[in-house]
Amino acid sequence: MKELDVKKTIELLNRIMEFELAGVVRYTHYSLMVTGPNRIPIVDFFKAQASESLLHAQQVGEILTGLDGHPTLQIAPMEESDRHSVGDILAESLDHEKTALSLYKELLDIVKDASIYLEEFIRTMIGTEEMHTLELKKMLRDFG
Repeated sequence: MKELDVKKTIELLNRIMEFELAGVVRYTHYSLMVTGPNRIPIVDFFKAQASESLLHAQQVGEILTGLDGHPTLQIAPMEESDRHSVGDILAESLDHEKTALSLYKELLDIVKDASIYLEEFIRTMIGTEEMHTLELKKMLRDFG
């Protein structure tokens, strides 16, 4: 096994934590902006996404501090598109999930063959983000 690059791992964990915390804000915002006849299930979906983003940030923070890192107080930058149709919000959500997926894959490259625990945790997170991506793609089918 190779040695874990703790510095790079901590840096990327902090970036992921910032991104997951931004997801809490993003999905909470989206849940408030949804209107129309399908509002209730879509609002529930976004509230669940916000809660899951918070859980992910907490899990990443626990690992970060376990590596003697210092969790960030920042959140990743977010743009307000001012587009709040369900189709626009779902498309923005898909972009967000794709970015999260790329961050976790980047982290997997760093920890691969250096930490079984981190590798398995990150693989689980990648699987979760891939499922979110598939769900959003299915939700967007009617808007194409």
